[in-house]
Amino acid sequence: MRTTTLGRSDVAISELAFGAAAIGNLFAAVTDEEALAAVDAAWDSGVRYFDTAPHYGLGLSERRLGAALADRPREQFTVSTKVGRLLRPKDAPVGSDLVDGFDVPDTHERVWDFSATGVRRGIEESLVRMGLDRIDIVYLHDPDHHEEQAFGSAYPELERLRAEGVVGAIGAGMNQTRMLDRFVRETDVDVVLLAGRYSLLDQSGLASLLPEAARRGVSVVVGGVFNSGLLADPKPAATFDYAPVPADVLERALRLKALCEGTGVPLRAAALQFPLGHPAVAGVLVGARSAVEARDAAAMAELDVPAQLWRTLRTEGLLPRDVPLPTAARTNAGS
Repeated sequence: MRTTTLGRSDVAISELAFGAAAIGNLFAAVTDEEALAAVDAAWDSGVRYFDTAPHYGLGLSERRLGAALADRPREQFTVSTKVGRLLRPKDAPVGSDLVDGFDVPDTHERVWDFSATGVRRGIEESLVRMGLDRIDIVYLHDPDHHEEQAFGSAYPELERLRAEGVVGAIGAGMNQTRMLDRFVRETDVDVVLLAGRYSLLDQSGLASLLPEAARRGVSVVVGGVFNSGLLADPKPAATFDYAPVPADVLERALRLKALCEGTGVPLRAAALQFPLGHPAVAGVLVGARSAVEARDAAAMAELDVPAQLWRTLRTEGLLPRDVPLPTAARTNAGS
């Protein structure tokens, strides 16, 4: 699988990344065996970049991912996790964490903390949960409502940790473009993780963030390529950005599906590969809760998508006329 080095760092990622939120019981429980099988299938498919966070299942995702990678040669894979939410034991758990999206017992609470001390403590705790000797990439996780502290305290601490060699690459992960654009312009991040804002249905990342990242040599990892499921299987019951899909968006998704299938290409493949057309995009992050889903993501990433399909989507007004198309970028990408 193609690989790319992030920004000016020495950290390399595979073009397809394994998103480990699902093995933290996102929306529904999976067993330890299913989680392990998902990671194994991704590995066997060539995936070497794995992303997690303490938020995912109150640490369950980190623990499961660390266990699944424990017997792999450490120099052969890249792991990212996130800081900004510390996990603290609850005195009186009352049920499950489904209110925050994860089917796990609510044994802990998340405490927002973008202080320098919180960042360092978060990394130390993640290392323990994963059983790793180092973390390759650390993202500030959803600092939307903590902008001043994120830029004034958390980010400078990440710079110090990178200089100390504790982490290899630093960045921020969000589902909005404005603050990520600020990180790219005002800091020395290696990478930003953009969720849901550069997809077949939402190209808002193209307005400023992606061109600026390309100009400054900052890498972008794109998550949410299916826009929370709609582009995986467009239907009235599907969700778009974690909410019921609006009628006009569903109609657009169904048009995309029909044009893709008319050339023999599953919509999933086009959705997954589309972001890779932009020169700033180093990889796409796709979640998987089973071996079947992990293998499917790898197959969709490697499927040959005819150049004519991309041109048709642009001609039909489903993509902007100036949007970079994947074919040329993938021909020259990585190693």
